[in-house]
Amino acid sequence: MECEPLKKTTLTEQIIEQIAGMITSGQLKPGDKLPNERDLAEMFHVTRSRIREALRALSLVGMLTIKPGDGSFVSEEGMKLPEETVMWMYYQEMHKHDEVYAARRLIETEVYLTCYDNKTPEILAKLDEFRDRLLDMEIEEMTAEEFCQILTEIDTYVGDACGNSIYAKLMQIMVLMRKESAIKILSLESSKESAVFYRCKILNSFHQDDRAKVKKCLSDFFKYSIKEISMH
Repeated sequence: MECEPLKKTTLTEQIIEQIAGMITSGQLKPGDKLPNERDLAEMFHVTRSRIREALRALSLVGMLTIKPGDGSFVSEEGMKLPEETVMWMYYQEMHKHDEVYAARRLIETEVYLTCYDNKTPEILAKLDEFRDRLLDMEIEEMTAEEFCQILTEIDTYVGDACGNSIYAKLMQIMVLMRKESAIKILSLESSKESAVFYRCKILNSFHQDDRAKVKKCLSDFFKYSIKEISMH
């Protein structure tokens, strides 16, 4: 590792930026072990406490995995962000409901469309399994939490299958951010029925050779979603 001289006011922030840059540029690869805290402190010419703060911050956003007694490692590709971190990020912006919803609509729509663009027979078969699972559910016997978990599985799969690792991370953030409000909305049986209807429309649209129709189904779904949110 080659480190640059530290010039900014916040030393911890500079350490975070440099290590994060090494990870995103590929200089440090998934699974690579970082030097220990003492060596890093010498390399950056800072105290070990500064290094410890930076490593903890990078682990919170999922870039590093800290293994007690073994060291710090670059997280493996596809590793999930810690749910506590995502929820903390969300609660910092809780008052900005319009902005959160706009982000959801933009990101989730793009992830689904990207998955559609890269669909394979295997992806279509898996989406059909999810559709059939939705249609076969006894929703009146399901809790809101159980129903929300199924929707999360669908969206997480679409994110993972779209072929873009950044989109997969963003989708993960979206499903965690919406979790609390979704459970509240899905406490009503009518909301579960509507969710099944719109979700199945989206999943069925993947079989059509018309991207515009897929986009229309997604748009209809979000119109329904914002209506449900405004009612609650």
